Amino acid sequence: MTGLVQPFISTVPGSLDSKGRVCIPATYRHILAAQNTAGVYVCPSFADAALEAFGQTLLDSVHARLAAQDPFFSSAFDDQATALIARTHLLVADEQGRVRLPDAMIEHAGLKDRVCFVGKAQKFQIWDADRYAPIEAEALARVKEKMMRARNGDAS
Repeated sequence: MTGLVQPFISTVPGSLDSKGRVCIPATYRHILAAQNTAGVYVCPSFADAALEAFGQTLLDSVHARLAAQDPFFSSAFDDQATALIARTHLLVADEQGRVRLPDAMIEHAGLKDRVCFVGKAQKFQIWDADRYAPIEAEALARVKEKMMRARNGDAS
């Protein structure tokens, strides 16, 4: 891959319909299309009640890291492949940009009717909107605290 890939930015509100579909924001669909992604790759987050979503560029990067390991005699390979590759689904969007989320993923993220798409540069996350609000507030508070410490000469 040459050059920088356009990052996923912004937090975009959305909804989960009664059929388990979400409409990927148009700006995110354009980024995915520019990466030659036939839809969007989605997997459950390892750390949060959210879904991780990404395009071909990030999947290629993960694949390259895995390819440097022995696929038969590396426990790290098996752990990483199980955690990411085996749990990832390629979801193809319909003509309106909607994808059907697997029921297990909806349950993992606790998605209800209101969701939000949270840009995180190389990836974006799909959160239940009500569950994300305090997560965002906590992250902003940590950044503010770190900035205040740096301003006061505490580099930790």
